[in-house]
Amino acid sequence: METGIHELTAGYALDALDPEERRAYEAHLPGCERCQEELAAFWETTEALAVAASGPEPSADLGRRILTEVRAEPPQVVPFEPRRRRAIPVLAAAAAVAAVIAIGIGLWASSLSSKLDDTRAALERERATAEVLVDPAARTVSLQAGQGRLVIDPQGQAVLVLDGLDPAPSGKTYEMWIVPGGDIELANRAGLFPGRDGAEIEGLDGIVRNGDVIAVTVERAGGVDAPSTAPIVASEPV
Repeated sequence: METGIHELTAGYALDALDPEERRAYEAHLPGCERCQEELAAFWETTEALAVAASGPEPSADLGRRILTEVRAEPPQVVPFEPRRRRAIPVLAAAAAVAAVIAIGIGLWASSLSSKLDDTRAALERERATAEVLVDPAARTVSLQAGQGRLVIDPQGQAVLVLDGLDPAPSGKTYEMWIVPGGDIELANRAGLFPGRDGAEIEGLDGIVRNGDVIAVTVERAGGVDAPSTAPIVASEPV
């Protein structure tokens, strides 16, 4: 899948991959500079269109004019074999841009500008998580409970990479904690996630320092201010 996996960048940027494709792409991403650069470009384009969604509403015929201009564009022919290898990423990029434009128009038409802050926060969180995973200076910490690992960059930003964690039960959520010195009574909230089948990659809110332990508990929907159950995931001390 090594050649075709580069084609998944657009789908990953738009959160359109199935679980198997997402796991394969996230495993491939840290070692591929090309995919890192393309993913960053797609995120920048998506965020720019999200910002535009809060601006003046476009004219009613905007979508028709875009389609007309695209159809009027002459087809591009690549006659020589050495250039064929470039056709797939170029077509993938074009498809991604078209999809992002469609999303932008849909945001306008549906008056979703009130959700702009949430959209931008989600994009920023995804980007920050990817940056930690691909940082060559980041280090890996083993887990003493649960399956997976903890990745921490030199600034203390951390990402949990978990395996074998089922979706949270109905009415429940997973809550992450930064535990100073491993003392659970001092635990600080570090984010919520619902869980899903397969690999789980979650960035933590807050800075992780030497001696901290990262833990995950099962809590009621919406989370709690202090852990109410025993951790099902816990890292070794950082």
